[in-house]
Amino acid sequence: MKNHCLLLVGVLFVASHVCAEWKPVSGTMLTKWGQQLKPEKAWSEYPRQQFVRERWTNLNGLWSYAVTAKETDKPSSWAGQILVPFCPESALSGVGRLIEPTESLWYRRTFRAQKTAMRTLLNFEAVDYHATVWVNGQPVGTHTGGHTPFSFDVTDALRTGENELVVRIEDATQGWQLHGKQHLTPGGIWYTRVSGIWQTVWLEQVPPMYLTDLDHACDIQAGTITITPAIAGGTGTPKTRITASFKGKKVATATGAGPVALKLSQPKLWTPDTPNLYDLKVELLDANGHVVDTVTSYTALRAIGKAKDANGHWRFALNGQPIFHWGPLDQGWWPDGLLTPPSDAAMRFDIEFLKAAGFNMIRKHIKVEPRRYYYHCDRIGMMMWQDQVSNGTGKARGPIDSSPKWTRMAPNPADAAWPDNAHAQWVTEYKRMVDNLRAAPCVVVWVPFNEAWGQHRTMDIGRIAVAYDRTRLVNIASGGNFWPVGNVADHHNYPHPAFPTDDPRFADYIKVVGEFGGHGFPVEGHLWNPKARNWGYGGLPKDKNEWLERYKTSIAKLVELKKQGIAGGVYTQTTDVEPEINGLLTYDRVPKLDPTWLKEQTSQLFRD
Repeated sequence: MKNHCLLLVGVLFVASHVCAEWKPVSGTMLTKWGQQLKPEKAWSEYPRQQFVRERWTNLNGLWSYAVTAKETDKPSSWAGQILVPFCPESALSGVGRLIEPTESLWYRRTFRAQKTAMRTLLNFEAVDYHATVWVNGQPVGTHTGGHTPFSFDVTDALRTGENELVVRIEDATQGWQLHGKQHLTPGGIWYTRVSGIWQTVWLEQVPPMYLTDLDHACDIQAGTITITPAIAGGTGTPKTRITASFKGKKVATATGAGPVALKLSQPKLWTPDTPNLYDLKVELLDANGHVVDTVTSYTALRAIGKAKDANGHWRFALNGQPIFHWGPLDQGWWPDGLLTPPSDAAMRFDIEFLKAAGFNMIRKHIKVEPRRYYYHCDRIGMMMWQDQVSNGTGKARGPIDSSPKWTRMAPNPADAAWPDNAHAQWVTEYKRMVDNLRAAPCVVVWVPFNEAWGQHRTMDIGRIAVAYDRTRLVNIASGGNFWPVGNVADHHNYPHPAFPTDDPRFADYIKVVGEFGGHGFPVEGHLWNPKARNWGYGGLPKDKNEWLERYKTSIAKLVELKKQGIAGGVYTQTTDVEPEINGLLTYDRVPKLDPTWLKEQTSQLFRD
């Protein structure tokens, strides 16, 4: 997509900016992908693989930016250029400036368009945290929530010729706001804040009647895939024609109004070892049977559940078969892009390394990744535990007391008291996350809370989570506080894994060690800040051999716990993150260990 120009069915959108000189912030750690980044190629891939339209316009690249006092009018002048979709705090933005809670962050760019009968949608994959958007001075919408996509229909604000897009951001990074591991004063397990646009911005054109979403369902016993389209505009009862293909060969087609079921002969199930995906072509038909909109997608046949083993212990089940869940804690932070990976290839590298290292699952910790991340997990074969983004750990780390005392797996835990409006926003953002990822075959477990962070109204939220997606399991609070809701009892223990397996309160739950390990090891030349208190759980080893022995000890203990009924384990963690140096990879993605060695150490976890 050279120069970000694309012809769109009667409309020409052209990026009118030119790529001025850009370079990463000096004196910062860069990955090899960050070193190779060209601003005109910044995140040029299509962002939404399960709902693809061929004709679209990527608006990533160099935008103008400014920082003002909060709630001021549009700036009269601009501070310089920022590389979207990298946040201003990151090296790859070219800015390297912290945005304060008392400030507003502004973006501006122009594009050319010609108005037609088509509708134009402006899509933001993620903006942190409260966004207000104008096109040609007209407000087109606002959005609150920093971690999931949103869109505005900007058709009525467009004009033929040059158009101006302006975005204003406010981001407190504290209080009731869901900000995850970001912090105003980073250190320890808290990291540099992220503000503003941090995922792809793009335009697409749609006809007056168009597809807006697809709901995916499957029945592995019947060998059926059922797709329910959501449609906007038009009148009457439109139909959809859906064609499924497997490895390029058409295997089923069906047409109907409402849900459309496709019967597959010799259905191929999805597992981490056999990540079989079915490609879909979805055509929207008007009353005369004419195709008015087309998207492509993909889906998989797989069933998530639980099953008891011969000793009466609950195990995770996939397609009716027990499966041990073995994965890393994965925070998805980058030294040069912070929450934003430097490229799609960089993001894919992490998953491929973990696959080679013998993991079959990833616990995505306190972050929602770009949608392409889940596409790669679907394709590569990696199950996902998906955390909800939290708001921190209480008054000790911020101005409000948002979290209860962390009592782990102890009986009779307490909940924090959240005001109704903050709770409602929490539920809204949780449901957006589920809606955003509902169609991804890789996602198998939802994790609403972590270690009591922002934990409130747990039984109510647990019931909401279970009811909102009955096709997956719910781990209500990884590491506790434990409440009797959902499907999983999850204990954290550092450095070596442990679990109170004899406690009868957990007999009806799948028991897991949701975090352990964290064995730190520094690699000279690959530390975020050599002068910081770089650390790992249990203190740092005297040499690499001691580090390897600590790892092997943790795995041996997990193997014994499996015999006692533990159904999954999560090792901390995939990469170093700022001063945390307990990764299997350095922060700039240099492997500390050969993945084949890691796979050999944990192969015993998959033996019966």
